Amino acid sequence: MQYESIFNAIDNILRNEAGCSTELDYIEQTSWLLFLKYLDDLDREREDKALLTGKDFKPIITGYMRWSQWAAPKTKDGEIDTVNAMTGPDLTRFVDEKLFPTLREFQRTAASAKTLEYKIGEIFAELRNKITSGYNLREIINLIDQLHFQSADDQHQMTVLYESKIAKMGNAGRNGGEYYTPRPLIRSIVRMVDPKIGETVYDPACGSAGFLCEAFTYMNEKVKSTHDAKVLQEETFFGKEKKPLPYIIATMNMIFHGLRAPNIVRGNTLAENLSQIQESQRKNVILANPPFGGAERGEVKQNFDITTGETAYMFMQHFIKMLKAGGRAGIVIKNTFLSNGDAWELRRMLLQQCNLHTILDLPSGVFQGAGVKTVVLFFDKGTPTDKIWYYQLNPGRNLGKTNALNEKDLADFERLFKTREDSENSWTVDAASLNEDYDLSVKNPNKVEEVDERTPSEIAQSIFDLNSENQALINEIMEMVK
Repeated sequence: MQYESIFNAIDNILRNEAGCSTELDYIEQTSWLLFLKYLDDLDREREDKALLTGKDFKPIITGYMRWSQWAAPKTKDGEIDTVNAMTGPDLTRFVDEKLFPTLREFQRTAASAKTLEYKIGEIFAELRNKITSGYNLREIINLIDQLHFQSADDQHQMTVLYESKIAKMGNAGRNGGEYYTPRPLIRSIVRMVDPKIGETVYDPACGSAGFLCEAFTYMNEKVKSTHDAKVLQEETFFGKEKKPLPYIIATMNMIFHGLRAPNIVRGNTLAENLSQIQESQRKNVILANPPFGGAERGEVKQNFDITTGETAYMFMQHFIKMLKAGGRAGIVIKNTFLSNGDAWELRRMLLQQCNLHTILDLPSGVFQGAGVKTVVLFFDKGTPTDKIWYYQLNPGRNLGKTNALNEKDLADFERLFKTREDSENSWTVDAASLNEDYDLSVKNPNKVEEVDERTPSEIAQSIFDLNSENQALINEIMEMVK
C-alpha cells in the first residue's frame, strides 16, 4: 500500500472514532503513533550501526514499551502476530494506563533537556489518547507499521505527507487567528534571508515549525563537515509555541525533517519582559508569521515599550529586540500594519532601529480560507532605513484552494530582490519622504487605478440588469428539470 493511501485509510478510520471529530484530532492522534514507529525504526538503525562497529547499544525506549513489542509483535514470517498483539479494550487500557505514563516519565529521567528522551517526555506530557476503540486503534497501528523511515526516500515521502496533513489542519478553519503558511512562500523567504551555518535561527511563534523546518532543509544542503552537522543539529534552531497541539506537531515535524532533538519550547513568548532580554539570548535570523488578533492579559501588555492590544504588534517589538546587531528577519504580517494609525509608533521604531529594505505585497488568497491580505517585511537590525523596495506580487490569476501559490509565482520577485530593481511590479520609496505617521502603504506608481466613472443611477441599472439575467437563467433551469 502506498504511503498516501495509508494516510487516507487512517483518516477514514478516525472519522468513525467517537473521540476524534476534526482534522486537528486526526493529525494529533496520527502523530503520536507515527512518532513511536519512527523511534522504533531509529533504534533499529542505531542497533545495526552498533553491531557493525562493536559498540554498546541501548534503545531509546526499552522493554515492552517498544513499538516492536506492544504495537507490532511479529511472527517468524515478519507478519504481525495476531495472537499476541493486543486489541480491543486490552489495547486502549495498556496505552492509557501504562504506555503514556511511562513515556511522560522520560521528561524527569532524561540526562538533559537537549536529549531526544526529554522531548519524548515533553510531548507525551501534553498528549492523551483519543482513540477510544481499541479495535480502531489496532487497525491504525497495523497501517502505520507498514510505514518506514530508514531510507532518504522514505523520509522524504513521510515529510511531504505530514506537511500535507498540517496544511489540512491549518485550513480546516480559523483557529485563534492561526493559519498554515504556504510552503512556497516560506521557502522563498528563507532563500532571500539566506541563513548561514553558524548563525542562530529563531521563530518565537512557530506554529507547526514550517519556517524552522524549511530553514533546516535549506541549511542542511550547505553542510560540509561533521562539525557543520553538529552545529546545525544542536546550536542553530530555536522556537517557542504557546498552544499545546501546534507545539507537539512542531516538535514532531522537525524530528521527521531530520532534526533529532528540536529546541522547541512550550510557552508564551509575549509573557517575557523585553527589558530583561540579554545579549546572549539574541539571534542572527528571525523567520516568523506571528498570530494576529488574539487577547493577552494586562500584565503581558506591560512588557512592551509600545502598548498595544494587537498580538502581532507585540511580536514585532519582540523581533526587533531579539535580533542581534546585523541580524536579519523575514516576517509575514497583515498589510494593515503598514497604515494602521495605532501602529505608527511601532513603524517609527522599526524604521529607526532597522533597515526595512524590502516589502513584499502578497495578493488575496495566499492564505487559503483566511480572507486577509498580508505582506512580508524584510529587515536588518542596526542601521536606520534609507530606502524601501516594494514588490507587488501578481501571479496573473486568482489564488485559492484549487489554485495555490507556487514557486514560479515568486520567481520574478526572487530575481529582482538581489538588485532591488524597479519594474512594472516593483518600485523604491525614500524613507525621508514618508509622512509623520510613517505610512508604508503599498502604492504602485507604475499602475493606474481603474476608476468607475459611471453615475450612481447607471450602477444601479447595471445591478438591476444582472439580477434580471440571473433570474431568467434560474427560470430556464427550473423549466429544464420539470
